[in-house]
Amino acid sequence: MGRITLEGVQKSFGPVHIIKGADLDVADGSFVVFVGPSGCGKTTLLRLIAGLEDVSDGKILIDGKNVVNVPPAKRGLSMVFQSYALYPHMSVRGNIAFGLKMEGLPKDEINRKVEAAAATLNLTPYLDRKPRELSGGQRQRVAIGRAIVREPKAFLFDEPLSNLDAALRVQMRLEVTRLQKQLGTTAIYVTHDQVEAMTMADKIVVLNAGKIEQYGSPIELYQKPANLFVAGFIGSPKMNFITGAEAAMRGAATIGVRPEHFNIVSDGQGWPGKVLVAEHLGSDTFLYVDAGALGTLTVRCVGEKSLKPGDQIALQPDPNRIYRFDDNGNAIVA
Repeated sequence: MGRITLEGVQKSFGPVHIIKGADLDVADGSFVVFVGPSGCGKTTLLRLIAGLEDVSDGKILIDGKNVVNVPPAKRGLSMVFQSYALYPHMSVRGNIAFGLKMEGLPKDEINRKVEAAAATLNLTPYLDRKPRELSGGQRQRVAIGRAIVREPKAFLFDEPLSNLDAALRVQMRLEVTRLQKQLGTTAIYVTHDQVEAMTMADKIVVLNAGKIEQYGSPIELYQKPANLFVAGFIGSPKMNFITGAEAAMRGAATIGVRPEHFNIVSDGQGWPGKVLVAEHLGSDTFLYVDAGALGTLTVRCVGEKSLKPGDQIALQPDPNRIYRFDDNGNAIVA
């Protein structure tokens, strides 16, 4: 079992309030991603769950037991860090087995667990190599293997892919997601990359300045953002926000339109604008449009569009995809 529940968790460093009362319920076997900008408290919250930081107030329950005063080694959790933290003088086998040796497990049991983890992670041919003989992705798999063999109640990942190049990050993202589903072990994963969050998570926790802004499935956060912050953070490119008369006539202080929810229409039927920049990616075309009083709008078109800087166009937002927000930045539900 690996259900993790936070009840009013707070963390302060002296007068600085980092985590401001976090309430959260992570179901057993789920993959939950903490996402938010730098300094929002996502890594601090993960370290509180791991026991690497002391809780200032509140409870952290693992399978119903409050572990606030339980040391990290006794919580039944395994953590995978941004840095691989491998022992350079040990082989892959030695690195994966290290924690089990410290626990005093019999040698044959250690070998069985190491072989099984290596097979799962496609590391069997590399068991006798040293970390310096491995690629970045292979080293990260060794770090994950070291966590797997402990058979934890939950995995805690702290930006484990941020040191990898773009292509390898995509590959490892798929591998980590597949592995978590295969093992069925609860996972909490910290990232600043909302694309990573959207593609990996069963549920996402959006954090901002130490506060949980919204907790829900990726599609829920995309389709029903609770406020301006979530609306602007989830989605790439980010949502366009418009204030002034255009918003007021729709009964809102701010309206939002995602780049993919515009149609390019005949002049006179939509918001007029001039193309400032056109990014042609083949599968998509991104337009940055000067729409006068409405500001610069980002438009995403499927496929190739023969538009160039200086072209005059008209934009029509999908009326069913216009988001409305009040003076406090909270979503107005129709």
